[in-house]
Amino acid sequence: MDRQMKEAANQQAQVKVLKFGGSSLADAEHFGKVKEIVTADPSRRFVIPSAPGKRFGNDTKVTDMLYECYNISAAGEDISEIFGKIQERYNSIIEGLGLDLDLKDEYEHIQWAITHHAGRDYAASRGEYLNGIILAAYLNYDFIDPAHFIHFADNGIFDAEKTNGLLSAELAKHENGVIPGFYGSMPNGTIRTFSRGGSDITGSIVARAVLADIYENWTDVNGFLMADPRIVDDPKGIDLITYKELRELSYMGASVLHEDAIFPVRFAGIPVNIRNTNNPADNGTMIVPHTNKYDTKNIITGVTGKKGFSVINIEKAMMNSEKGFGRKVLEAIENEGISFEHMPSGIDTMSVVLNSHEIEHCKERIVNRICSLVEPDSVTVEEGLALIAVVGRSMVKAKGTALRVFKACAEADVNIRMIDQGSSEFNIIIGVMEDDFEKALGAIYHEFVK
Repeated sequence: MDRQMKEAANQQAQVKVLKFGGSSLADAEHFGKVKEIVTADPSRRFVIPSAPGKRFGNDTKVTDMLYECYNISAAGEDISEIFGKIQERYNSIIEGLGLDLDLKDEYEHIQWAITHHAGRDYAASRGEYLNGIILAAYLNYDFIDPAHFIHFADNGIFDAEKTNGLLSAELAKHENGVIPGFYGSMPNGTIRTFSRGGSDITGSIVARAVLADIYENWTDVNGFLMADPRIVDDPKGIDLITYKELRELSYMGASVLHEDAIFPVRFAGIPVNIRNTNNPADNGTMIVPHTNKYDTKNIITGVTGKKGFSVINIEKAMMNSEKGFGRKVLEAIENEGISFEHMPSGIDTMSVVLNSHEIEHCKERIVNRICSLVEPDSVTVEEGLALIAVVGRSMVKAKGTALRVFKACAEADVNIRMIDQGSSEFNIIIGVMEDDFEKALGAIYHEFVK
């Protein structure tokens, strides 16, 4: 067997799961691009669609229109006008694709269900449901309703193992399939949606269920960038990133794909490829469980951050010798149902970084509780802090990375208010005042990326 035949055989043996975001399925033209992508590779067997997104700047996403339907119905008002606009969106796609498909019965049932209190999650999920029916017809793939196979427990928590068992068995019956994203069902049969990155999560669940070789997540960008393009002009793209690096970057603000949305494939060790529907020739960003590849030219994988943090600074002489000191401080915060972000400390000092919004109404209670529990010499609260994360697996092998971060900030006339480096050595987090955030992030990026 020659090389070409071997490559073709290997490609045929693979299984790829593809998720397309709302911008990739906004209209008939984009549906055409999706079909070209799917049919270009026979290993692309299972497709997860989102609801139609915006077609232009001031357009409205179908999911937002469905939420509006729910709100209008809950107020006891007629939803015919807004629901009619939703029908027009889908009918224009069907007409543009030249499909012999009539969704009249589906429209009537959905409108009836929303007006008869089927629930907010049900209303929102119908965007993916209807798009899935259309895409399945267009691709000539089987339509598989996730309500029958993706399950949540009574407490609303996703039931991963039950879902994996049921979905694996079902998908084994299908050569190709379209599975709408964003929703599943509760034990009583009612529809339940995922709270964040819904269609990304569904794609990840499907990829795990079929033990996919690759989970391709198609969106409207070429992949991850090394910095926010709103702050840094034309930042470089990231070709390869590990799940650990992704978690650090996404937690601190990178928004292409949230780490929580791909936990099922991370658990199964399945690579994720972020691709651009409008530029399918670009290889995008590959997210892998681990890699031995290190880029000696780019020590950092990316730099990101966000504003909106406060720091509670606690000082007490001989703090380090007082057993249970840290536990008591964290107990005061835990009692308010709040988790801390970071906790840099010294011999006689301890700082706790918290989300400013979360402590807005309980800041005084937390401070009073800390004073009561540990009797500090002083407690101060500093607001208006921004955190910047410098992330990269190559940092482990590079000397002087922290020095370069500090040097970049100093040359940009930015004072670093906090420093926190994890034991893994692939991330450094600094705190700066919010007014210095953009300046500091840009300076750090340009220090490492010439």
